[in-house]
Amino acid sequence: MSSIVVKIEFVAGAALLLAIVVLVFIAALMRFLGDPLIWSVDLAQLLFIWLCFVGAARTMRLKGHIGVDLAVRMLGYRYRLWLETAQAVIFVAFLMVLTLEGYKLAVANKERVFGYSGMSYAWVTIAVSFGSIMLSLAIVANAVDAWRKRASREKLIFSQVDAEPTITEL
Repeated sequence: MSSIVVKIEFVAGAALLLAIVVLVFIAALMRFLGDPLIWSVDLAQLLFIWLCFVGAARTMRLKGHIGVDLAVRMLGYRYRLWLETAQAVIFVAFLMVLTLEGYKLAVANKERVFGYSGMSYAWVTIAVSFGSIMLSLAIVANAVDAWRKRASREKLIFSQVDAEPTITEL
């Protein structure tokens, strides 16, 4: 992925997390002072849903999702790449179904009000489509990178090659 997308992804995740922390702190303070913000929990939940999808896409791009690969590690690089490519095709197909169904759900819920916030519930359900697209883009980018560098055997799609260092980028 381009470095600008990576930076936007990081900034979006950090901003969402900061907004949640500030919102929950202010809500707790206002509740203590006897004037609770009844919409704050709804907004915090909405922001958390979006944060989960942004974080999932980032983790996918960094190959940080948990996987049990004990048996797969015994395969050679070539077979692992083909197996992960097959997994990628299945995952992207499933994510495209989620994208479509999430969009349908958002359209169906656009008139529904989300709790006490007054916002449309579509903002919650469209996060599924957004997250599915972001995850698909991360998988495709990892697949393209792995196939381009297959001669050097340095990249896989979902897992790290044994010699690959731990990722510590922002």
